[in-house]
Amino acid sequence: MPGKPFPRALTIAGSDSGGGAGIQADLKTFAALGAYGTSVITAVTAQNTQGVQAVHPVPADIVAAQCQSVFSDIRIDAVKIGMLPDTASIHAVAAALRRHNTAFVVLDPVLAAHSGDKLTQENTIAALCNELLPLAGLITPNISELAALTGNTTAANEDEMLGQGRQLMEKGAAAVLLKGGCWQHSKEARDWLLVAGHRPQCFRNSRIDTRNTHGTGCTLAAAIAALHPQRGNLNTAVSAAKTYLHGAIEAGAGWRIGKGCGPPAHFWRHYRG
Repeated sequence: MPGKPFPRALTIAGSDSGGGAGIQADLKTFAALGAYGTSVITAVTAQNTQGVQAVHPVPADIVAAQCQSVFSDIRIDAVKIGMLPDTASIHAVAAALRRHNTAFVVLDPVLAAHSGDKLTQENTIAALCNELLPLAGLITPNISELAALTGNTTAANEDEMLGQGRQLMEKGAAAVLLKGGCWQHSKEARDWLLVAGHRPQCFRNSRIDTRNTHGTGCTLAAAIAALHPQRGNLNTAVSAAKTYLHGAIEAGAGWRIGKGCGPPAHFWRHYRG
């Protein structure tokens, strides 16, 4: 739009060699939603639609150097944080965010891949809660990550999920997006946004019958980061990001990318129909 500069977004995450999640999904999402994407790579994974075969963490000093390089040159309007494989990388990222006082941060606490393969060390949860939770404008855990962050077993229903979300708010989260796409018995995918001082808000989408949901968590968090500077409001950014993701899942429902769970169609608005 003339006279309105496009936002600059930064993804701090791991690389997915299969292209469906992590850095690759984030940069596709930024581009699809009109944001200029920059990146800090925290780990290199050997990964495809069937799972994760290997993980190689990037040394924390290189993570810090990437952060410094981007922040010192480019105005960053929003940051999306994904996979941080160890406490050293968490410390490096937290220090960079404090130093540069970034306007809006979405923390997607990636602890395992869609396939269930572990991506982080055991001792990262306390560091995430202590160092990054206070810096985030929004945290977007799935139900297994929510349980790990709050010290609970995985929620068995929506009420338990909401209860754990409130526990995360008590730990200092400014806002939490609880993703309800896991409840297979429901005809709807119901997500709940909890914001300190406000009533919970529910976002509803029809459920799409597809196995191509690899990287949807990364994509949603990246979409919120890309849209927040453009919309100027968390509720409207989440709503627009949900609409974008639903369209991407629907457009990619019949894709056959590899032998396992494929990704959504990130650029669906550009070629659908």
